Amino acid sequence: MFTKLVIIALAGLTAVLGFSTFRSRIPNGDRVPSPCPAGGIWGGVGHFNSSGGGPLNPFGEDFEAALFQWTVALCKLDSDKDGKTNGEELGDPNCVFTATGTATLGNPTGQPGICEPLNSAACKDQTVVCV
Repeated sequence: MFTKLVIIALAGLTAVLGFSTFRSRIPNGDRVPSPCPAGGIWGGVGHFNSSGGGPLNPFGEDFEAALFQWTVALCKLDSDKDGKTNGEELGDPNCVFTATGTATLGNPTGQPGICEPLNSAACKDQTVVCV
């Protein structure tokens, strides 16, 4: 029984650390605003679930395709098709961020995997995220 609890605890810790690692690989990864009316921070940036886990949103799919690295190509994409590049939404419009660098970033303005504003025509067919 103890062994099972340790395995479960380690799996949970790995998931939490994994999200933290991914957030550190994108600009302002720990400050991405939630597009939902309640506001707050969207911790699972690459997921439809704000806490992470479950299905990937379009940004999560693109981040995975980029081998979980912030690249100029990923920066210039508009993963959620809301008219703003991923870089614009994450406060890196010039695509200068590196995970080990000291680039000056702007404030994040949106969630790169969730089309916003949620009630706009461009976002009408999006998976519901605010429940």
